Amino acid sequence: MAGLLLLTGLIVIAACSQTLSASDSCREEVARLREQEMLLKGQLQTQETLLHRLQLPNQPGKEDKARPDQSLDTEYTDCSQLFSYGCESSGFYSIKPHGSPFPFRVYYKDAEFWLGNDNLHYITAQGNYSLRINLGDFDGNQRYAEYKNFQVANEKDHYRLAFGSYVGTAGDALSGSYQVGASEWASHQGIKFSTHDQDNDNYKGNCAQEDNGGWWFNKCHSAHLNGMYYPNGHYSALTDNGVVWYTWRGWWYSLKTSSMKLRSMDFKMDPIDDPNAVHHRPTS
Repeated sequence: MAGLLLLTGLIVIAACSQTLSASDSCREEVARLREQEMLLKGQLQTQETLLHRLQLPNQPGKEDKARPDQSLDTEYTDCSQLFSYGCESSGFYSIKPHGSPFPFRVYYKDAEFWLGNDNLHYITAQGNYSLRINLGDFDGNQRYAEYKNFQVANEKDHYRLAFGSYVGTAGDALSGSYQVGASEWASHQGIKFSTHDQDNDNYKGNCAQEDNGGWWFNKCHSAHLNGMYYPNGHYSALTDNGVVWYTWRGWWYSLKTSSMKLRSMDFKMDPIDDPNAVHHRPTS
């Protein structure tokens, strides 16, 4: 069906271009049909990919054990279900949390992009999730911070942030408890999400504008992973607008890498196979 529509669109484009090329209405129709052509090509490519995956198990020696067959009627609610169904390799997959109107793509295992606050809400609203934050500096050092019971509220509540107890090696920057009195202005607990055009912080100015990125700003932050990337780590600016995790490298060091990963707290994995597990050397 998609192939027939694509062929029809091409015929109309050719005829319209030849006979009515000088007509404004025709040019608008050509532009519309070309957009539809590109959309149909994308749909055809997706269908071909799905057909190819469906055919793999029927071909000797072609079985793909690393990636589960995700057909159109298969809906996973989070990455723990992907693992349970046999997914062993990193890659893009579609999930549809409870309450989400549409499925969306996530990068399984090593997520290094912003999912979007709506999707974060849909995922965390369906159960208890932990947040794992991995950080790296320009000297090759790595630290992590992990928070239990991580939640992001809905749009009506401005994606308010909530999280539980902390463990890790990077320091507890989110709670602002590293210094007496700091939590009043530095804690991100219960804070709404702000952008340059949606000022929901507790500051007299606009933290998102000053610090060049959307985040859960208080007055303003002790952690800001959506900040400006500075290629040398140490930086100077009018504000502390780098990729900041204060309790590790301070406000005036912009981290080289950062990632935020969600995991269902009900999900259990052998520590030997768990990339997030902390292994301690046996005492002599």
